Amino acid sequence: MTGVLTLYRTSVGKKVIMAITGFVLVGFVVFHMYGNTKMFAGPETFNEYAKGLREIGSPIFGYEHLLWVARVVLLGSVLGHIWAAVALTRQSQKTTSGFMASRARRYGEKKMQTTSYAAYTMRYGGVLIFLFIIYHILHLTFGAVGYAAGTYLHPEGIGHSQEFFVYNNVVNGFLNPFVSGFYILTMIFLGLHLFHGVWSMFQTLGLNNKKYEPLLRGLAILIAIVVVIGNISFPLAVMLGYVGLA
Repeated sequence: MTGVLTLYRTSVGKKVIMAITGFVLVGFVVFHMYGNTKMFAGPETFNEYAKGLREIGSPIFGYEHLLWVARVVLLGSVLGHIWAAVALTRQSQKTTSGFMASRARRYGEKKMQTTSYAAYTMRYGGVLIFLFIIYHILHLTFGAVGYAAGTYLHPEGIGHSQEFFVYNNVVNGFLNPFVSGFYILTMIFLGLHLFHGVWSMFQTLGLNNKKYEPLLRGLAILIAIVVVIGNISFPLAVMLGYVGLA
């Protein structure tokens, strides 16, 4: 029992935490991207989707109750993912210092370069994605940044009138070219992060059988491409005038 409780202290435990929290976050990213495609169906459909998220589990659960549960789980997953990533990075730096570093240089220059590229992408891409998450919440959730005065309305209207304005808020948010540019750039890094992360997740969870390696690698690539193209399509549709204000 003690071993289970202290598993998080080991490198294996940290990798498992990375994999599990990564699985939760990948699931959210895919679902979030899919839900946002309803924007192409028009304001009524998109606003109904936003309303439906707040009513999940009704009437057993109250208004926004399960949505807040999901938010807490996502926040915990983000923090757990970051903690495990930082801990593993520090552990790796200690391991490869001194004698281990010289031995690594002797035995695999090419492998080191590949690992360094993946680590660079995950590390700095992860930092950019984390900063984007903060900005994204301040932008589309609270309307605190990225909007001209008076263009952001409370998603549920004044006094929670149930007249949703989520669609127009998204469109107004992406009309700013700098916001859309930042969004698109971050999605490219998200795609790289997803590919390396999903592939690593499969390996950590023991799904690295040589027989299925091409299939799992292809799945990691597919997830990354679908999410990137899907998410980039939203600001591009607004900037190109394909999607406009209601």
